[in-house]
Amino acid sequence: MEPLFEHRLTLDGFETRALELEGAGTPILFLHGYADSADTWRNALDLLGRRGHRALAVDLPGFGTASPLDEAEPILAQLDRFAAAAVRHLARGSADVVVSGNSLGGCVALRLGERPELPVVGVAPVAPAGLDMPRWFDAIERDPIVRSLLAIPFPLPQALVRAAVGEAYRNLAFARPRAVPREVVRAFASHHHDRVTIRRYLAIAQRMLPELRDPFRLSTVGVPVLLVWGDRDRMVTHRGSRRVIEALPDTSYELIPGCGHCPQVEEPQRFVNLLLGFVDSLGEDEALPRPA
Repeated sequence: MEPLFEHRLTLDGFETRALELEGAGTPILFLHGYADSADTWRNALDLLGRRGHRALAVDLPGFGTASPLDEAEPILAQLDRFAAAAVRHLARGSADVVVSGNSLGGCVALRLGERPELPVVGVAPVAPAGLDMPRWFDAIERDPIVRSLLAIPFPLPQALVRAAVGEAYRNLAFARPRAVPREVVRAFASHHHDRVTIRRYLAIAQRMLPELRDPFRLSTVGVPVLLVWGDRDRMVTHRGSRRVIEALPDTSYELIPGCGHCPQVEEPQRFVNLLLGFVDSLGEDEALPRPA
């Protein structure tokens, strides 16, 4: 069992929080989605740690406990540089890296696959943003809990804000909202301290929308791709998978039945099995024990 270390890192000038497993095998970098944090990968990291696998999850700039984004520069360009720095950090010692990302993090992972100068040998986007119209923002902005929370004209205690955010998160991101562990919801809501934070996240989304309309040069992705989606994803429709498969016919595609926007939370064992199978297919990890 590899212990999970939580520490601070500086990557491309952004200070961030890292959850890191110092194991063996092809290292895996995890990038979370919009308004989320590295905590979304804790279940997957626990399963990987039990297999002695090396991995790193980080808070993306602007989210969780990471440094804020530069308001004068496009957001995806900043996330690209940050993620590239995380790849190089994880590749120290000349290792190659697999990158997996959920939603916004999946978009960034695919964009890293377009860059041959990086030591990336495979990407595993999970419900990546940027392939279909970004419905996730409409779903968040129009959610009745979020709308009510922002409309109340008097100050609210942090506990109430976090409870409301947690309930919205359950309902939007998961096919089975009541089955989501409380600790997962608490971890997500802990980074939404007050309505100022919520409005800041909404402003980030508004800035990103034009960038997400056509963020890829898919034909230039030069590494194997594992595309994972839940068939009950209400945030980012799995119809977007067709664009990846048409551009990259060798893509491995897994549509998980009865699963929402975050398979790494709702189906962590299934997700880790898929991911380690993908790593195995790259020919780098034969010595590590596989899930039962």
